[in-house]
Amino acid sequence: MGKICVSSPFSEEAVLELKAGDSLLISGSILVARDAAHRRLVELLAKGHDLPVNLTGQTLYYMGPSPARPGAVIGACGPTTSRRMDRYTVPLLEQGLKVMIGKGERSADIKRAIIKHQSVYLVTLGGAGALLGECVKKAETICYPELGAEAIMRLEVEEFPAFVAYDCRGGDLFEQERTKYHHMCKD
Repeated sequence: MGKICVSSPFSEEAVLELKAGDSLLISGSILVARDAAHRRLVELLAKGHDLPVNLTGQTLYYMGPSPARPGAVIGACGPTTSRRMDRYTVPLLEQGLKVMIGKGERSADIKRAIIKHQSVYLVTLGGAGALLGECVKKAETICYPELGAEAIMRLEVEEFPAFVAYDCRGGDLFEQERTKYHHMCKD
């Protein structure tokens, strides 16, 4: 199976067409946020305030950045563990978030929320942050600069690799692979 080239933000149609296991190359704009920024966003929503960034249709990457070398756009920028964001995810999906990128499995509640909100969860290459950094053509902090590495950023990326882990119909790459390899071990 070849790689599917997609643009971010993703169109509604593109999200609906994706299937667990699809291999993607993403180009366009993606947002970055981690634990501290997620907490702030959800606290704003709980108080009835507007968010400082529009999440409608957006792609949100759970990224662990490192400082950029002189002349570089960004340093290594690998994924961080997505499950840490689970307690904040549903309110953001309710704000129109469509695509999340990180590493590792998510909770059953988040898998159900992904189906309900017709969104997708993607995984990217853990341990390959330096290679992922080469896909970033522009990086800017757009909210909460005082959070440093946990500030909300906007990245412009070209051919950023990811795999569909959970699709909007309940497809689950982790389960598919476990089943495939479990069967192989029994033979």
